[in-house]
Amino acid sequence: FVQDYKLGRLDAASEDGGPAPPPGQPRARRAYLREYIRWLKPHRKELPFVFLIALIVAGLQMIEPLFMRYIVDHVILNRTLDTGARLTKLNLIGLVFLSVIILSHVGGGFKDYRQRILNVRVILSLRRALYERLLHLPLPRLWEMKTGGILSRLTGDVETTTGLLQMAVISPAISAIRLVIAIGILLALNWQLAVTALAIIPGVMALSLIFTRRIRPIYRSVRKDVEVVDGRVGETFSGIRVVRAFRQEIQELLSFMLGRHTVLRKELFAHRRELLLWTSWGLLEAGISVVIVWFGGYLNIVGRASVGDIMAFQWYMFLLLNPVWSIVNSFSEMQRSLAAMERVFEVLGMEQDKPDKPDAREAPSAVREIRFENVSFEYRPGMPVVHDFSVAVPGGSVVALVGRSGAGKTTVTDLVARFHDPTKGRLLLNGTDIRDFRLRSYRDLLALVQQDVFLFDGSVRENIAYGRHDATDAEVEDASRRANAHEFIARLPQGYDTTIGERGVKLSGGQQQRLAIARAILASPQILILDEATSNLDTESEQLIQAAMADLLAGRTTFVIAHR
Repeated sequence: FVQDYKLGRLDAASEDGGPAPPPGQPRARRAYLREYIRWLKPHRKELPFVFLIALIVAGLQMIEPLFMRYIVDHVILNRTLDTGARLTKLNLIGLVFLSVIILSHVGGGFKDYRQRILNVRVILSLRRALYERLLHLPLPRLWEMKTGGILSRLTGDVETTTGLLQMAVISPAISAIRLVIAIGILLALNWQLAVTALAIIPGVMALSLIFTRRIRPIYRSVRKDVEVVDGRVGETFSGIRVVRAFRQEIQELLSFMLGRHTVLRKELFAHRRELLLWTSWGLLEAGISVVIVWFGGYLNIVGRASVGDIMAFQWYMFLLLNPVWSIVNSFSEMQRSLAAMERVFEVLGMEQDKPDKPDAREAPSAVREIRFENVSFEYRPGMPVVHDFSVAVPGGSVVALVGRSGAGKTTVTDLVARFHDPTKGRLLLNGTDIRDFRLRSYRDLLALVQQDVFLFDGSVRENIAYGRHDATDAEVEDASRRANAHEFIARLPQGYDTTIGERGVKLSGGQQQRLAIARAILASPQILILDEATSNLDTESEQLIQAAMADLLAGRTTFVIAHR
């Protein structure tokens, strides 16, 4: 990693550590920035308001040193006025001075609050769009990103991306305005002292900007490592039974700590470089203060600068270095935001899975026939799983798919559910290619029960009604009776309101499967897919469910994968 960093390879490395990206990468980054600006357009009224408040606060802060200069030169050191007049003038100017300081701090707090509201709105809209896009991405894309990659984009990356609003828009603009005002006032007060104090800043600022730009690849690498570590944590606790059964707790702990240790070392690697920059700026501030007092003292002795000028210069240099540092620091922080932004907008730019055709229509409400016409499908090019498959399935019939593992039984039902589209051939519903229907309306016809049951961390009722949120309690109970699940549900501590845990871990395998069947029954589908749906049931429960479902399956087209 360090060797790649020194040779500049991190700058060209792709997100997954693969080969260098194509020459169009900078153009892609500019496209992402334009996309981010487009996301800010709905808030174009709020943004100028925040900017105006920040501008007013900056203006108030810029005049504060002038009050101090006036008090020192025209009140404290003014021997032409008597004591009473000087005290009166001091109290009057002091009250105005205090009012300006209070107003600037109150305004600054209000600005921060309004900016926070703006950030929250951008975060919410961006996170919603990202989540929606992830829900509709092709399955292979989601498998590539893994759970850790998905979660890191939805949480940390979105939060970091919205930092661009402050780091790339508000902060640099306000800092630039403050910089111009401060330089103008310094030159007006004493151009000799101003030129001496300002001479070193441009070079240091340029070096700082070049230096901070080298930090972004480090943070990009850190985000990738965090994604991998978090993904592994999710896998570990999803498969905790396997981990314990094979006594791999220590190995998983070592793997987690190794990943986190790598992340920590890379963060420290970046922090050391940032620390060098921060230390240099601290020395610069102290050095300029010494120069102002030293050279300012000389100018005062020879009669070309007042004590108030020197004190005002000290304050103005603080106000001047702050926006300069803010611009440099903004650029440094912006590197993190840009790295996160690329990951977020990369996903938002992906094509969604099976978008509807412009002339797509609603799927029919009844199924008369499902027909496979010379259908072939391959997950990997040149390796077909289903080859030249043709069959006509009359509506309302029950079709059994039997064969050895890996023969393509589940793939056939996945094609029916349109999780995949045929590589060759067509799949027709009532004589029409299913790709000509709106995907959502077509899937309204479907319900699926798999061998590997997936239940959500919620109540029994919520899981059964997952496909029909408007279902009544009576309908939920009826579906559970048909699936032979009502009896065990009634024995649960809170009945239908019992929380079953993540993936239904509080239930046995057979109980989980019966809830999944009840969920499918409640959906009342036209096409029902049962993929080893009764494999985890005992023989008696399986027979009871089959008997209960006999009238349910009447008139519905059912695909059954089973070995019994």
